[in-house]
Amino acid sequence: MSLEQKIMTDLKTAMLAKDEKGLRALRAIKAAILLAKTSEGAGGELKEEDETKLLQKLVKQRKDSLEIYQQQNRSDLAQKEQEEIEVIEKFLPKQLSPDELQLEIKKIIAETGATSPADMGKVMGVAAKRLAGKADGKTISASVKELLSK
Repeated sequence: MSLEQKIMTDLKTAMLAKDEKGLRALRAIKAAILLAKTSEGAGGELKEEDETKLLQKLVKQRKDSLEIYQQQNRSDLAQKEQEEIEVIEKFLPKQLSPDELQLEIKKIIAETGATSPADMGKVMGVAAKRLAGKADGKTISASVKELLSK
């Protein structure tokens, strides 16, 4: 079952349950999928990795908004963003825990032979590809920087 089919099924369920939080997030996902499918060069079909990237982008946008709303003491808007993040994350692959992430990055550092912060680009290139969908880039970058500076 594709992401679009899952979204449509969940959207119908949310409508029947009158779940406003779920509806808001599911409609946003549906709109993003439609935009991606109809964009130039998409060919009307999304691959699984494209769907994952799309969902990650939506979560990142909401996290950025959440941060801004919290800085401006807009708890009402921040709560809406948090609710949408929780719904969208249900469709993403399981995220790595901080310990699992550290372990994976240590393996990548050993494979690439990186020894100093100057080698960060080399490690990030491999880590970004291998850990795509399992952790966000900001977290990966912070872990790589921390491990290489030791």
